[in-house]
Amino acid sequence: MRREAGPPHRRTHRPSQTHGAPRLSGPDDLVEESLHQLETRKEPRSPDVDIDLDDADVMESFELPGADLSSEELMVKVVPKRSDEFTCTSCFLVHHRSRLAERTDSRMICRDCAN
Repeated sequence: MRREAGPPHRRTHRPSQTHGAPRLSGPDDLVEESLHQLETRKEPRSPDVDIDLDDADVMESFELPGADLSSEELMVKVVPKRSDEFTCTSCFLVHHRSRLAERTDSRMICRDCAN
């Protein structure tokens, strides 16, 4: 048996409806129903939970980019370059010898900068 060219035949499946459930007519009803379900599931807050947000605490933990940090003191331990490390002539970072890119010229460049 040969079928004619045309839209593909699709079988439609209608989900069974519960006889006691109210019928929903459109998307607005679906939204209202979903909202109603969320409101009924919402758990009440326990009275012993107290949220205290002080504006000064919030602002103290928040840093703005470009803020003046001249009064801050940084403690950094500087370690000298080891014999198995090199300084990339492109990015000026210190890398291990295994990161050295193979080049024909004498410049020491890391693999990241060589690509």
